[in-house]
Amino acid sequence: MSTLLWQKAGVEVDERIQRFLAGDDVVLDREFLRYDIRASREHARGLAAIDILTADEFARIDGVLTRLDDDVAQGRFVLDERYEDGHSAIEAVLIEALGDTGRRIHTGRSRNDQVLVATRLWLRDMLAALRDACVECARVALGRAEAEMLQPMPGYTHLQRAVVSSTGAWWTTWAEAFTDDAIRACQTADWIDADPLGTAAGYGVNLPLPRRETGAALGFARMQGPGYAQLSRGKFEMAALEALGAALLDVRRLAWDLSLFTTAEFDFVALPARYVTGSSIMPNKRNPDAIELLRASYAAVAAARTEIEHILSLPTGYHRDLQFTKGPAVRGMRHGLAALALVPELMRSLEWRVGPLEAALDPSMYATDLAVDLARSGTPFREAYVQAADPSRWAAGDPVASLQARVSPGAPGAPALDPIRARLDAVDR
Repeated sequence: MSTLLWQKAGVEVDERIQRFLAGDDVVLDREFLRYDIRASREHARGLAAIDILTADEFARIDGVLTRLDDDVAQGRFVLDERYEDGHSAIEAVLIEALGDTGRRIHTGRSRNDQVLVATRLWLRDMLAALRDACVECARVALGRAEAEMLQPMPGYTHLQRAVVSSTGAWWTTWAEAFTDDAIRACQTADWIDADPLGTAAGYGVNLPLPRRETGAALGFARMQGPGYAQLSRGKFEMAALEALGAALLDVRRLAWDLSLFTTAEFDFVALPARYVTGSSIMPNKRNPDAIELLRASYAAVAAARTEIEHILSLPTGYHRDLQFTKGPAVRGMRHGLAALALVPELMRSLEWRVGPLEAALDPSMYATDLAVDLARSGTPFREAYVQAADPSRWAAGDPVASLQARVSPGAPGAPALDPIRARLDAVDR
């Protein structure tokens, strides 16, 4: 490992302890390294603006950082055990290339605000990816809802057949759910859009750093105060995981439906072959493994959020415990987004088995229609309910006519897709 940034006289470095202190930082910081490089460039630009760096020194630092960023992007530079973390790697590269000029880069900043700003920039991109995935899911669902609003299927409560519904109504559920999830991703991104760079170790520095200009160059909406910048570490990661978790809760419900609908007992849905696997011993099996792992994916995100929450039992100021928030944040966001990325194509390509759908519509499922019709003709509803509960009055009905008669706003006879589309369009810009 290269010389440690904090190494000085009187400090003893024990390799075993140092390995524990560094933990997985070298691997995890690969996720954040290009964001750290970007923030370092703007920090150097700010130092030049207050004459800590000359214009020539900034230009040389900018050139080295640009080459390093390109090397990272192309795989020519890989963060490894030569370095304590990504921050030390950037500084080491600058010093190797520029000598004392490289040693000036850390003026006015701490590794605390370095990790904060890199994480914040990364979280913004993760939330943008979450928004895009949810928008795509919602658009697929909207398209299928329009096309299938009068395709009958059973509607269930308590997993028992309840009323006639439609596949279009089922799709409308997911259109609205994923629209909400996209909006929540945007709201969370807006909330965390605060620049911590220049807060140093949480108490500011005795330099007139151009924090507003630096933050604007990094695309931040506002500046964050030094003390709260430290308190927000972990808290903001939890918020992003909560937004992702909300979408994966909807994925879990959708996956549960498909898990049931693909069984022989229901036989409502045919999955594309690429979403199923076989058994290692039973030749007849086609297992919906991808669906089941989508169903389980919320657990990984929820666990990551909980792990961070337990770390945050801390007083004000920076504490090394916070290093352990990186791992769950990266694992949770990466796993959840990878799962969500599979959902739009699944939604596009699943096929309904119309015969079993319509065969499952038994006469009892028209009882609610009968009760409402009796009430509309003047029978008190509670009496109409009792009359409609008599099985002798049940008869097979016309499922499409039942759907067309369901004219309360948002029901299949009066679908309200335009408001959902308008909300989706507002967030998809």
